[in-house]
Amino acid sequence: MTECTENLTQLIIGGAIEVHRHVGPGLLESAYEECLCHELSQRGLSLRRQVDLPVSYKGIKLDCGYKMDLVVEDKVVLELKAVDQLLPIHSAQLLTYLKLSGKRVGLLLNFHAPILTKGIKRLLNDFSVSSVSSVPSGFDFKNSKNSVSPRLCGEESAEAL
Repeated sequence: MTECTENLTQLIIGGAIEVHRHVGPGLLESAYEECLCHELSQRGLSLRRQVDLPVSYKGIKLDCGYKMDLVVEDKVVLELKAVDQLLPIHSAQLLTYLKLSGKRVGLLLNFHAPILTKGIKRLLNDFSVSSVSSVPSGFDFKNSKNSVSPRLCGEESAEAL
């Protein structure tokens, strides 16, 4: 993962923690989506919501009902959950979205976790999975909204992702 993508995921995680800090666990997934969209927009990030994801079959794009919750900066796919605990099927769902979209990085965010960092998983399209502990230990989530926008890092090539 490039430094710009790493910075972007840190900004997203910081925004999710801010949302969780203000509203806590117990809301519907749609409420967290609304709050997180507002928070990420306030941080200067571009995003798309409920993005249709067709399946390509023999050169034909088929609408199979897949929708990515959020795509941030056209680089990171977010799958939001509001469940008691994350299950392997949730990771599989996000990995499917990464594969179908051609995106490399995804974040699985479970807002029902009492401590949000325990409900975050970062997934990579190469099918390796790492937890939020891969975020540098010195990262200041509280002040992450003041960080430099990843867009200032320039465009990344597909190979760099």
